[in-house]
Amino acid sequence: MPQIAHSRAAVGFRVKSGYATAVLLDGSTPTMRVVDRRKIDLCDPSVPESRQPYHAGFGSARGDLDQIARLVELVERHAARSVADAVRDYRDMGYELDRAGAVVGSEIDPDAIANPHIRAHASEGRLFRRVTEDALGRLGLACAIWVERTLYARAAQRLGHSEARIKQLAAGLGGAVAGGWRADDKTAAVAAWLALVIRDS
Repeated sequence: MPQIAHSRAAVGFRVKSGYATAVLLDGSTPTMRVVDRRKIDLCDPSVPESRQPYHAGFGSARGDLDQIARLVELVERHAARSVADAVRDYRDMGYELDRAGAVVGSEIDPDAIANPHIRAHASEGRLFRRVTEDALGRLGLACAIWVERTLYARAAQRLGHSEARIKQLAAGLGGAVAGGWRADDKTAAVAAWLALVIRDS
């Protein structure tokens, strides 16, 4: 029997250093529902240094440029594979995905930061955002980026609800999800919701 295609669906990500939380949101029914929530490794778990390629240790920046380049390449390969595996799973379930949303911690330019340790954090934030966007782009998904601290305010503008109502609805989306529904899950779900609205506008 042929699989039914669900055209109104989107995936949202909360991108962190080394991993992302992904939430698949089905908007094809009057009440949106979470179909899947999972953690995606954006680094190689077998190489712990790849989670923080720009750090040499706690509180210190890595100075070996060749080592940074090797770790960044490892991140790029692993993130591409992990994101592709998730999107393939979702498409195999019958979801026609063409748009995604991603929530990041900051959009600060690392080159504008003088402190080496803080710059290392910003460099990793930019890296994991980039590899997520690049992986989605290769899969044919346009990706909108949202900064966490302004996410709910921006969502209120786009979705026509108050911030309080957006937070309430985001919390309610996790009612049927096993294992708890945390802040990263909620923000990933809001990113997916925004992706649905942007696609329909």
